[in-house]
Amino acid sequence: MTTHLRPPHATLNTPSRFVLVDRDGVINQDSEAYITSPAEWQPIPGSLEAIALLTQHGYGVVVITNQSGLARGLFDVATLERIHAKMCQAVSQVGGVINAIYYCPHNADDACACRKPKPGLLERFAQDTQTVLAECYFIGDSYRDIQAGLSAGAQPILVKTGNGQLTAKHYPHLNVPVFENLYEAVQYILSR
Repeated sequence: MTTHLRPPHATLNTPSRFVLVDRDGVINQDSEAYITSPAEWQPIPGSLEAIALLTQHGYGVVVITNQSGLARGLFDVATLERIHAKMCQAVSQVGGVINAIYYCPHNADDACACRKPKPGLLERFAQDTQTVLAECYFIGDSYRDIQAGLSAGAQPILVKTGNGQLTAKHYPHLNVPVFENLYEAVQYILSR
């Protein structure tokens, strides 16, 4: 089964540096019942503008996301593509670009290599683009995002939106930068 999707209007060949970003809880509001339709996809305030800032500063933005709702039968690939089209359009309207979306369609019980905390999606991105992951930030809201980033050799950042506050509480000794939201994390990246 395919583990990634490239929006037709975007290319991975243009940017020379990338920021990897989890989707649910980082770009958009998360839900314990999953995001199962475009109508349920709602951006977190400031997240679209954060992606636009990265675009304006020459960064490519790549979404790395687990989507086990596919395996659970909560939505199909066509619906997921409509959700992602809405996200890409919303980002585009504020001047940003999402260059690619890599997703794992599997359940937690499946023996795949792509479901975070495994590093498979990040490694696939790196292989596709000939990118050195050590030069990439990976922004997430859950411990499995941090684990995947570390396993892949990327530079993880935790945001407190979505599951981020719980992650920070349960793992208080994480040795990664922590920010309130995606916008603050992007400001940090741009200041480096």
